Amino acid sequence: MTAPSSEADFTERVLQLVEQIPPGKVLAYGLIAEILQEGGPRQVGRVMALEGGGVPWWRVVRADGSLPPSHGIDAQVHYVEEGTPMKGNGSAVDMTEALWRFEA
Repeated sequence: MTAPSSEADFTERVLQLVEQIPPGKVLAYGLIAEILQEGGPRQVGRVMALEGGGVPWWRVVRADGSLPPSHGIDAQVHYVEEGTPMKGNGSAVDMTEALWRFEA
């Protein structure tokens, strides 16, 4: 694991990674932390909550494919537009199909 970066650097790295997620694909909060080798799901979630409005925030989901309830309706519009694979009744992203396989 790398040395911790400043909060501003971590925020920038999270947002840069989220911008790279292709349409129709997603990453979980914890996977973003693993890829960056820093922080954890809560730290990534905090970045997204405070600074994520300018990036495709709907492409960052919980590990089970769900979004916080306050984001679900807005995210659904994006999922339909992008053809994001969904589970069952559309309440969560199908992580087996939609997970972005990030390669550095």
